[in-house]
Amino acid sequence: MIDYRVDFDRIDWEEPMPGVRHKFVVQDSTKLRLVEYFKSMEPHWCNRGHVGMILDGQFEIRYDNSTEVYNPGDGVFIPSGEEHRHMAVSLTDKVRALFVEEA
Repeated sequence: MIDYRVDFDRIDWEEPMPGVRHKFVVQDSTKLRLVEYFKSMEPHWCNRGHVGMILDGQFEIRYDNSTEVYNPGDGVFIPSGEEHRHMAVSLTDKVRALFVEEA
């Protein structure tokens, strides 16, 4: 059965790594993920793709040849792959983002 509405308040938080927590739903091959990043998150390279929006906080994302600062309302469109690897740092105590990803 398809759920047309996602009630994130009814989904428990999970902590995939220290300094990051998320909750998500999966339908077919798509994942809708609400993520919170904290200043305590250890910097690490990621090569997974991300498409979404920053909801709260300020995020710095470092790429091999540039650095971007994302604010609430900014869209994020990072393709998958080593050539698009990135490292995120929370510039505020907490950053909240919503991503649509492959499941």
